[in-house]
Amino acid sequence: MTKHKFAVGQMVDFSPSPADANAPRGKYKVERQMPSETKDLQYRIKNAEDGHERVVPESRLQARTGVFG
Repeated sequence: MTKHKFAVGQMVDFSPSPADANAPRGKYKVERQMPSETKDLQYRIKNAEDGHERVVPESRLQARTGVFG
């Protein structure tokens, strides 16, 4: 079984696909790890600025580096 790359509570950067054009890119918090029917695991993430939540594939996320609040 494949393991999730990101932990609950971790801050990540989200890069939307062309299909998610209206979703803002940027800083999000991982709220929940979710299963997926494909190799690309999924997460429920929450936008750090507006609080909007969405479910996204792991391939659209990157770990944030450095110190962030």
